[in-house]
Amino acid sequence: MTNKPDLKTTAGKIEDLDRRLTESVQPLGGDAVDAGTDAGQLTARTRIDALLDAGSFVETDALARHRSVDFDREHNKPLTDGVVTGFGTVDGRKVCVFSQDESIFEGTLGEVYGEKIIKIYDLALKTGVPIVGIHASAGPRVQEGIVTLGMYGRIMARATQASGLIPQVSVVVGDTEGMASFLPGWSDIIVMTSQAALHQARPSVVSQVFGEESTAAELGGAEVHSDNGTTHLVAESDEVALGLARDVLSYLPVNNRAEAPRTEADIMAGSIAENVNDEDKKLLSVIPDEAAAAYDMRDVVDNVVDAQTFFELNGSFADNVLTGFARIEGRSVGIVANQPLANAGALDSAAAEKAARFIRTCDAFNTPVVTFVDSPGFIPSPEEEKAGLVRRATKLAYAYAEASVGKITVITRKALGPAYVFMGSKDLGADLAYGWPTAEIAVAQTSQAAEAIYGADATDEHKDALEEKFMGPYQAAERGMVDAVISPDTTRGHLIEGLRLLERKVVPAAMKKHGNITF
Repeated sequence: MTNKPDLKTTAGKIEDLDRRLTESVQPLGGDAVDAGTDAGQLTARTRIDALLDAGSFVETDALARHRSVDFDREHNKPLTDGVVTGFGTVDGRKVCVFSQDESIFEGTLGEVYGEKIIKIYDLALKTGVPIVGIHASAGPRVQEGIVTLGMYGRIMARATQASGLIPQVSVVVGDTEGMASFLPGWSDIIVMTSQAALHQARPSVVSQVFGEESTAAELGGAEVHSDNGTTHLVAESDEVALGLARDVLSYLPVNNRAEAPRTEADIMAGSIAENVNDEDKKLLSVIPDEAAAAYDMRDVVDNVVDAQTFFELNGSFADNVLTGFARIEGRSVGIVANQPLANAGALDSAAAEKAARFIRTCDAFNTPVVTFVDSPGFIPSPEEEKAGLVRRATKLAYAYAEASVGKITVITRKALGPAYVFMGSKDLGADLAYGWPTAEIAVAQTSQAAEAIYGADATDEHKDALEEKFMGPYQAAERGMVDAVISPDTTRGHLIEGLRLLERKVVPAAMKKHGNITF
C-alpha cells in the first residue's frame, strides 16, 4: 500500500504535487504509454517534444480534469482531459502548442478540453506568437452534450481572430473526424502524415445514409487531401511531419508585425553585372528555342534563390503553378510560378485558388512575393467554365492587387492575355516587373491575333508581321508595362536589389472594413 504524503507539512504538499504531475504525464498509466510506443506511435507529449527545442516545453493546465458526472463519468477523470497544452520554442522563438491525445476518450473534445485550447489560443494572441495544433480526435465528446458544440464555436472564433495576426500550423497525425476535422482548415499551413485522415463524415454514417462502405483513408486520407489541395505537405511519420512544421515556421515571422528570421547567406556587393557567375549563366539557355517545348520552372527558381532553400507547398495539387517559400540573401520570400511542364503553364481555377491562398498568406506575414510567368492564359474548356472559372479565377487577381508586401514579377516566356494580367502584372500592383528577351507579352497568340484582325484572309505573312511587332517584350517595355528587359543571368541580382529597396515599402491602409473576395 502506497503511503500518502502528509499534507499538513510543506514537504508532504510538495510530494503530493510531484505525484500529481507524474500522473499527468501518464494519465492512463505506464502500460498505455508502453503499448503505444511498442506500436511505433508517438504520444501526445513526445509529439510536442519532437516539435519544440529540447527542454523548452512549459505545460499549462496539466492538472485539468473534466467535471462531467453523467453516465458515471465522475469515476473516470484522467488528468489533462485528453489534450496537452503549453508553450516552448522552435529555433529559439516562442510558440504555443496543443496536442490532442487519442488515447484518452479517443481524443474527443469535452468542456474542459475545449477550455484548454481556448486558453492557449488566447495566450498566443496576447503574446503574438505562432500556434501549432497537433490533431488526432474523434470529435465532440457525446457524453458531455451540447456544451462541446459551444466549445468548438469558441475555438473557431479564436482561430478566426488569429488569422492574419499569428501563423497557425496544423499537423494531423491521426484519424480526425466530425467537428474536429474542421479546425485544421483555419490554419495557414496543414501537414498530414500518410497514416492520418481528416474527414467530417464517419464511415459508419456514410454506410447508413448511402449504403456505401468506405474507410477513413478513402474519405479523407493524406492522398485525398494532397490531391484536393487541403493539405500542403505529407510526411511518412510523425517525426517527419513535425520536422516539416518546424521548417514552415522558420520561413514565417512570429506575427504580422514582425519579420521572418534571416539566415546566414552570401551578401551581394557591387553592381549586378559584377556578380554574374557561371551558375547564373545557366539561365541563358533554359528557355527552349522551340515555342512549344517545355522546361522545368523549378530550374529557374532554384537558380535565383539561395541554394536548396525552395520549400514547395501543395506540390501534388494544381501542378501547373508552383508555390512555396524560399530565401534570397537569407531573406524569406514567397515564390509563385507557372509550370510549363504541366498544361504548358496554362492556368485553371484550381491553380488560381492555390496561388491566391498562398499570396494572401505571404501578405499577411510580411513576406515579399516573387512571381515567374510563363503561361498562355486560362485553359479553354467547358469543364472549367462549368466549374466556376470566372468566379474562382478572380481570387488570383484580387490577391495580387490586395497584397501590400513587396511584389516582383519576372516574365520568362509567355504572358498572353489574362495570364499577363492575373500573374502579378505591373498594372495589377507589382512594384517591379522584368521581362527576359524571350518574353512574349501580348493580347493573344499570333494565330489568334491574326484571325481577329484579318479573319479568314490571315496569311503566314500576316502572322510573321504580328509576331515581330507584338510578341516580344519591347512593346511592353516602351509602355512601361515592364520596368526593364533583363538578361536571364542577371535575374538574381535584380531580385536582390529589388528586395532591398522594397524593405522600405509603405502602403497606407484603405479606410474600409474589409474587401469581399469571391469564394
